[in-house]
Amino acid sequence: MSGPVLVIELAEAPSRAAILRIHEFLVRSSVRCEETRLGEYDVHINAESLGVTDTWGEDGRRPVLVSLVGPGVGDEAVFEAEHADEVDQEPLIGFTPTHAVDIVAFCNSPVDHVVTALLTAAVMDLIGGVANVELREDQVPIVAGLPGIVATVTDPWLAAYGSADFLRAWVQQPGFRLLK
Repeated sequence: MSGPVLVIELAEAPSRAAILRIHEFLVRSSVRCEETRLGEYDVHINAESLGVTDTWGEDGRRPVLVSLVGPGVGDEAVFEAEHADEVDQEPLIGFTPTHAVDIVAFCNSPVDHVVTALLTAAVMDLIGGVANVELREDQVPIVAGLPGIVATVTDPWLAAYGSADFLRAWVQQPGFRLLK
């Protein structure tokens, strides 16, 4: 079963030092961390390491893929496919993304949605960037007033762009849930 996915849009390729910081963080925060290639990590993140205390009765170890994509450092074809039908992001977020980090949960319970958002925020603290979050129609007014929101779009689909603080604030909202 696949779970929620978030994307961190980046203005440039991350440095080796930034990639190393992500690797070190994931090793510290996971019960298992396998680097499948430079910038791609198959992890079992420990929800507690992200401050998650309520796991809705689920095991706190959640399987997640953290994957840097883009020219020269990750799967360029994935990056191009993900961005092929995007709107012009520069007016929205201040840059045209050249790289991204995909955070992909392998399960879909409520704790996986919270872990995905908080893990994305933690990676953003280390690497920067802007979170690209798909929304349901009823979520647009909720996220519009949150701190750290950069922009919302309604065409070709509903999405919000925001900071790590935006993700942390959204997780606190009643009924929080990401789209898959």
